[in-house]
Amino acid sequence: MADQPPSWETAAQASTPHHRHQASLEQVVDMSSTAQESLSLAERAAARDTFYRVVQHFESADPYITEPRATRRTLYSQPRLVRYTYEFARSVESQDIVLRSFFDSLALDLAANEANLDFTELAPLFSAYADYLMDNFFLPLKASTSQTPQPSPAIHSAVLRAQGATDSQAYIGTEERLSTLRAECLVRDRHRCVISREFSNAEFGKRLELYGNEARDDDGILFSDLDNIKLDILEVAHILPHSLMKASTGSEMNASRQAALSILNMFDRGVVDLINGIDIDRPRNALTLTPLMHGLFGAFKIYLEAVDGQYNTYRIKSFLEAPHSRVFNLPITRTLYVTENRTIDPPSPRFLAVHCAIAHILHLSGAGDYIDYILRDMEEHPVRADGTSALGRLVSLGLGGWMDGAVYS
Repeated sequence: MADQPPSWETAAQASTPHHRHQASLEQVVDMSSTAQESLSLAERAAARDTFYRVVQHFESADPYITEPRATRRTLYSQPRLVRYTYEFARSVESQDIVLRSFFDSLALDLAANEANLDFTELAPLFSAYADYLMDNFFLPLKASTSQTPQPSPAIHSAVLRAQGATDSQAYIGTEERLSTLRAECLVRDRHRCVISREFSNAEFGKRLELYGNEARDDDGILFSDLDNIKLDILEVAHILPHSLMKASTGSEMNASRQAALSILNMFDRGVVDLINGIDIDRPRNALTLTPLMHGLFGAFKIYLEAVDGQYNTYRIKSFLEAPHSRVFNLPITRTLYVTENRTIDPPSPRFLAVHCAIAHILHLSGAGDYIDYILRDMEEHPVRADGTSALGRLVSLGLGGWMDGAVYS
């Protein structure tokens, strides 16, 4: 059988095989939401063997690997995106679902040990599978996570309510939930950024006005006894993005978000049930961060890695360049705060693990830098002189409502 290097492109291929197998790609939805029997040990071993043979073949022809550092951000590694989506899937069960979707999308028989593979025939199908993951999950997820929407003043919500506009009803509910979420997270996190430990500037001023020289932090320490206390604005930051549960009209969720949730559920089976509807806005899915840390965390540049054997303790790391990380004193180990009697849930270790895994996939495949590049390029050069742009991807983001008011820098 043919064993020729494929022609690689990061944009979706408008080829006949791509369209022919679009229905197969959309079956990811069914595989992540429908009960599937786990693969037997023998089936899993055979499937893994074929999976890695296919991925390694296309890795050997991957232009991302040989691209100079200065221009590498203009593309990403499709083979690595597929490989690491499988390897970072959160359980054996989730990995089985990834394998099923991969085999189905490439029209391979999961039950057969494929001795001879026609890589020329598989090339457009493999590329389409990688594009499906990129366009329906990684791209919209990263494009929409620059900031969690911050609650506006209560008066603003009251004005909206007074107008009785049906289009704003869902927005009002979100405003009130976010306001409650922010208040709960500030109490739980002791009015400090969980990464930098900077104290809330607003709370600092409020306590000084009320208590003067007797003003204290949440640990009962006098402000006057704290050496070099640092202040900043604090925000509520979602771990799994708030935008995942954003309804397009009323309570109806569009197809783009349904696809993203299906891939997330494939990646970590059952996790979507924990963020369904208003559960996305629970304290277990949020952290208190400064705007700077919020931006880096939302961009998957900073992540929290659980420390084995230590409850609620994380090693905070980054994919920033080493000098940049040192500015923020990273990596650093933090034990996150909890409230007395655990009245407010701590951040979910499961959600933080998913965020950590996504950060690794984006970094190791180059997809994170590629997404940043096309989003910045969209603002600076909507269409280049040679007529090129990632227009199809950007149009899909806009139609899906993933880019409302987002700014990239």
